[in-house]
Amino acid sequence: MSTNFRAHCLPLLIGSLPVHDHAEGVRLVFKNTPEIPLWVQLPAYKEEGMIAQFQPGFPGLKIEKDKSFIDTFHPSFDDDLLEFYEDYMAVKEGNTALEDSRFALTKDTAKGFFSFVDQLRALSHPPVAVKGQITGPITFGLGLTDQNGKAVFYNEQLRDAAVKLLAQKARWQVRNLSKFGCPVIVFFDEPALAGFGSSAFITISREEVVTCFEEVIEAVHEEGGLAGIHVCANADWSLLLESATDIISFDAYSYFDKLILYPDLVKRFVQSGGILAWGIVPTLNSDDIEKETTDSLVAKWEEQARAIQAMGIDKSVIRAHTLITPSCGTGSLSLDHAKKVLVLTRQVSDIIRKKFLP
Repeated sequence: MSTNFRAHCLPLLIGSLPVHDHAEGVRLVFKNTPEIPLWVQLPAYKEEGMIAQFQPGFPGLKIEKDKSFIDTFHPSFDDDLLEFYEDYMAVKEGNTALEDSRFALTKDTAKGFFSFVDQLRALSHPPVAVKGQITGPITFGLGLTDQNGKAVFYNEQLRDAAVKLLAQKARWQVRNLSKFGCPVIVFFDEPALAGFGSSAFITISREEVVTCFEEVIEAVHEEGGLAGIHVCANADWSLLLESATDIISFDAYSYFDKLILYPDLVKRFVQSGGILAWGIVPTLNSDDIEKETTDSLVAKWEEQARAIQAMGIDKSVIRAHTLITPSCGTGSLSLDHAKKVLVLTRQVSDIIRKKFLP
């Protein structure tokens, strides 16, 4: 855990916005969350989808009629895979610069990152922290398939390549964002974790999930960054609470009651320095966005914070280890609703900080 970062109920966003212009996305981010800004992903562009955005560089990748898959039957696949691992080792051993490798993000699929960096360069002072994000290894591994439609996660060799690809792309983000003189946070977005333990994923073991997380989190830590895991639904929270992640981002609006089913693990996580990113501002239901107000959400957070305090965690510790966020990204919302979510996130944070922090 970085000693330079203190959460202190600051507002933070998840990443996606329903706009068509990256500069507009950056403007909205810096207007509402200037303390911890982030680069935005725009679902309006298909290349910025959760899988598409981070699949470049994967061995055997084929794109046909807007459909991508890993062609393990292609005659060149074994050579592609060998070259991938050679590139990986060259970067790890310092023989190839990460900047010049297949693991670097490019403007083709991550234009938001470069628009964000341009804005950071224009600042007179660095923010409190900056945030990047990347699809997590479970969601990525289950979303990317081979030529037969089988998820690469179920192929041990392809899963390993996927984890290493994501780990290095996360490392690349930390390295580039660290140039701005403030702590760097990288979230691994893991919506698929909501299905862990269900019949759909019955063949995925806990050990496999834990091993994937260990490798990507370690990559972020080796670059001096903070790693977060974002899940926008219910999950087996013990997986995250027992991991090496620094931040757990969860839908506090809808699933707080599920998180507190693990009181001992929550207490240990927070008291050891872990940060809870409370997704207290709803994003999944337009009716909820319409009805909620800053005051109602502050009251909801206060009630939840008391439940955490009842576990034996001092309220000052809770506040120091809290971020205020939307429950998920806003990319699928109308622009009006997305803007309301951003404003609510800002205002809820402001009020909590004014009421409870010195």
